Amino acid sequence: MTPDEPATATFIGNATVLLRWGPFTLLTDPNFLHRGDLAWLGHGLVSRRLTEPALTVDQLPDLDAVLLSHLHGDHWDRVARRGLDRGLPIITTPHAARRLQGRAGFRRADGLRTGEHRVLTRERCTATVTSLPGAHATGPLRRLLPPVMGSLVDLAGPDGRTRARVYITGDTLLVDAVRALAARLRDGDGVDAALVHLGGTTLPGSAVVTLGAEDGAELVDLVRPRAVVPVHHSDYGVFRSPLAAFDAAVERRGLQHLVRHVAPGETVTLPSRG
Repeated sequence: MTPDEPATATFIGNATVLLRWGPFTLLTDPNFLHRGDLAWLGHGLVSRRLTEPALTVDQLPDLDAVLLSHLHGDHWDRVARRGLDRGLPIITTPHAARRLQGRAGFRRADGLRTGEHRVLTRERCTATVTSLPGAHATGPLRRLLPPVMGSLVDLAGPDGRTRARVYITGDTLLVDAVRALAARLRDGDGVDAALVHLGGTTLPGSAVVTLGAEDGAELVDLVRPRAVVPVHHSDYGVFRSPLAAFDAAVERRGLQHLVRHVAPGETVTLPSRG
């Protein structure tokens, strides 16, 4: 691809997406377990995968980096740990980076605190990844779940001009920090595309730890990206808020024209700034 072509997103399954633009290929939240496999969620919790990934690890193209929102078994699994190159840059939370650098041996795992950024450079183009607020849970449950981050990916050509800005929510709830972030994104340079993690993930005791239909639609309303790609909604038994419920909630707000449905294995072209 050239910098004059628009960015694309290929949906592999769950929250795993290949983002391609210009010289860059980025992979989000690598989850390559097969249908029937168990994902480990910590503290004895597991969830069985209901779907097949569209690609296997050995079918991936050459990657410039992995963007990992947090260290959960449905975002970084044992297949990814075995199959990915130990020298691959992994941009993630400090919590995940420490663990990946340790026994897992991913020496280039790079932990960002909220607001920090890293710049990837190739062929005079840049991909700038900024860590954004996210909260997988509130109250006492927050101590039992790994820290999570959203990501803002700014893709700029050789002239320094941004060609596309992509917001990846990560597994988050619509807490005050995320609401404030949404306002900044909307009122700043805007967002061209948002990958929104949905599913209304529900743990034993009925605790919801990811965006459900209504909160997902509200976040879209707050950010007002030019396109929305819903992910993380159909792959595991702990997801209790179906994609159809999100579609209905978005339609009630008159924003259905923003949503781009992408089936596993399909590629969508993201809006470009020209």
